[in-house]
Amino acid sequence: MARHLPSACLLARPIRILLAASAAVLAAACSQTSSTAPNPSLLGSDENGFSRGSRTARAATPGTIEDFRSQSRDIVYFASDSTDLNPESMATLDNQARWLGRYPSHTIVIEGHADERGTREYNLALGARRAQSVRAYLVSKGIPASRIRSLSYGKERPVAVCDDISCWSQNRRAQTILNGLAVSQR
Repeated sequence: MARHLPSACLLARPIRILLAASAAVLAAACSQTSSTAPNPSLLGSDENGFSRGSRTARAATPGTIEDFRSQSRDIVYFASDSTDLNPESMATLDNQARWLGRYPSHTIVIEGHADERGTREYNLALGARRAQSVRAYLVSKGIPASRIRSLSYGKERPVAVCDDISCWSQNRRAQTILNGLAVSQR
């Protein structure tokens, strides 16, 4: 007497074969080394997908965080014990001001940061002055002060930790937070 299998069992074998084949294809795709992957610079972009020489994204939706990221950096850096904006920082803030001018519904928070040297109180005050410096610059470029909040974290939120200038210089910064969301992909 022949045994009859339910139709679900008859379908299970082809599905298993299909899943195994799919897994093999995915494994082969993932096993490519970086030497076989196309170099982004050969495609006219950097490792983040931005066009060489500009920060233009491939196709960010206008007015989104991705669009903001593609148009401007969100971090400016400072010299030791300084709140002065250098020309590169001003260019970054000019880009931010242009973008914020086009999209008036967005609000921002400027976070001021300092390196690990100095007391907690000194660094909180320095971070606050850095955030205020950025805020004042954006206001001078026409962004309403009511759209900008500033705060200081001092040395409490370092992005790099070591006892060296290479880390300290990364931590002396002011970062623009758009609608409460960090823009950088650190």
